[in-house]
Amino acid sequence: MKARRPPQWTLDAQATAVTACRKCPRLIAHCRAIARVRRRAYLDWEYWGRPVPGFGDPAARVLVVGLAPGAHGANRTGRMFTGDGAGATLMGALYRTGFASQPSSLTRDDGLVLTDLFLTAAVRCAPPDNKPSPDEVVRCRPFLATELRLLPRVQVVVALGGLAHEAFLRTAREVGIVVPVPVPAFAHAAAARLVWGDREILLLDAYHPSRQNTQTGRLTAVMLDAVFQRARISLDAPTVQAALS
Repeated sequence: MKARRPPQWTLDAQATAVTACRKCPRLIAHCRAIARVRRRAYLDWEYWGRPVPGFGDPAARVLVVGLAPGAHGANRTGRMFTGDGAGATLMGALYRTGFASQPSSLTRDDGLVLTDLFLTAAVRCAPPDNKPSPDEVVRCRPFLATELRLLPRVQVVVALGGLAHEAFLRTAREVGIVVPVPVPAFAHAAAARLVWGDREILLLDAYHPSRQNTQTGRLTAVMLDAVFQRARISLDAPTVQAALS
């Protein structure tokens, strides 16, 4: 039987639990090694060097699921999508679509406020070569499941990349969300309707805002903005079906 969180469990308690997690020795060792060696540009930084919790608005109606912390981004700063190129690209899009208070994410105490949106990831530790193992993704899944339960107003989930898409759908089933059959495949700008009790959830996909995707032109600012503009508009739609049409 799976252990249940106590009824008073909160997002703050969840953040503490994530930070203290040591379930994946390979990932913990990698986070610590990166924090010890550092990158030349950040030699004067004290790296976070441990699992990174999600952050954002506790009343969020939009949940964004990424892949994992960047080695010299979130693993350095201690905040998701903060301090690297992927974070800069994502935060620019969130700022332009009204979800973020500023267009940059440099440190975890830079004053950034997310409104109506919560940022998290499928894996909470920076993995070697940005490739967590299947077992590591599974071990991290309960954190995402707990966040879904702690964010009762979520109407839209934006999955950044194929791994985040798959991790969210597997987690969705675990918490009782009805996933369509056939299972929605990942594709940039794809959308699917899911049902959770008396609630509908719109799943939107986007390519991950990694430097590889942005520098090759696979993902542009216009493309990413369009996904979050759709998320914004769908919040006012009477039903997910109306948002899909």
